[in-house]
Amino acid sequence: MANIPGSLPAHDEGLSSEPLLDPERGRRTSVDAERYHSRGNQFRSQSPVTQKNNRSRYALAALMLVLSLCSFVLQTETAQYIQRDLGWDKAYCMMYLTHGSWALLWPAQLLVLRFRKRHLTFNNILRSHISLLQTTIDMILQGSRDSPRYLDLDTGFGYLFRCIALITTALTIAGSTWYIAVNLTTPSDLTAIYNCSAFFAYAFSIPLLKERSQFEKTISVLIAVAGVLIVSYGDGVDGSGTDGKNTRLSGNILIGIGSVLYGLYEVLYKKLLCPPNGTSPGRSVIFSNTVCACIGAFTLLFLWVPLPLLHWFGWETFEIPRGETARLLAISIVANATFSGSFLILISLTSPVLSSVAALLTIFLVAITDRIFFGRELTSAAVFGGLLIIAAFALLSWATWKEMVEEGEKEAADSILDDVDDHGD
Repeated sequence: MANIPGSLPAHDEGLSSEPLLDPERGRRTSVDAERYHSRGNQFRSQSPVTQKNNRSRYALAALMLVLSLCSFVLQTETAQYIQRDLGWDKAYCMMYLTHGSWALLWPAQLLVLRFRKRHLTFNNILRSHISLLQTTIDMILQGSRDSPRYLDLDTGFGYLFRCIALITTALTIAGSTWYIAVNLTTPSDLTAIYNCSAFFAYAFSIPLLKERSQFEKTISVLIAVAGVLIVSYGDGVDGSGTDGKNTRLSGNILIGIGSVLYGLYEVLYKKLLCPPNGTSPGRSVIFSNTVCACIGAFTLLFLWVPLPLLHWFGWETFEIPRGETARLLAISIVANATFSGSFLILISLTSPVLSSVAALLTIFLVAITDRIFFGRELTSAAVFGGLLIIAAFALLSWATWKEMVEEGEKEAADSILDDVDDHGD
């Protein structure tokens, strides 16, 4: 029998075979009450589904962390080599190509689904995939993962388009400030200020995501920022790349704005485009990849406009990369798409604060990579600052894990109470 508005939930239909006038139906006996009381006290250790989902979430988050760190290091090294050694210094064009490449994540995801479900036709896979995306958007709009109403298709995907436009704008402005400030301030200032986005992500998470202000999280973020400052300034201030104090101040202000916007971008993504807590890891991964692909598509469709303007005014002459530059640029683009996809998945599975602090680990990893492959000096400040960042990430991971476990236990308790109440009615 199909559900009608106001009827009992579908999972109660199994009770329809019982006598409708049974005087004891729905009443909790003393045995049932005792059993429920015992289960209520022991649900934390007797919820295998919840524990399995949590284990899958932690394992997937760890995998995304490793993938994002490795791909970011590869992208950073290739981008630096292209700009510094090969002379293809096209900042906005590189950002446009790298961010636009995210659009490839959606067809790549469909290919993976097609490979995993070879017994189904592609049309069936596509319909199922779009249905999953629609129900996920409905869950986000309703703030619940339970029995989402099927909203109008235009309503759901219209919401998705508006949110994509908002966070892509914040991301593009933040990224542009980095490329512009490169020639205005010192590399030390650039690294230190831009990576303070971890602090702003935490600051925005409190009012926008209603996160509790916890001592462990606050200390972790402060230690991480201190580690970045030590890496940047521990061996003295680098004055290269600046033409004077005025340009350096302008560059620092500009990159400060970018840092704030990048922290806001991470939190807005978590608030507007992440499924509710407790959503299955598989659904979170699929939807995160789709959102990332939508950001790439929005970039390709709308953010090409500055390219001819920059060329016209002579600020950045458009030039098609060739030879080694083209090959390394392709590697950098693939690495950036991999990093961005895995990073958004990490945010969806954990929190913007943890993901942002995790991204700071790349500072230390890039320094180690430079030492191993390019023979550049690994300074004591880089080592000490890197160790501080690692310690901050470990502390924040522990605090986040503890919080996720508490939320999972609370959700399991609420689910059991709801089931008992439903069967008792």
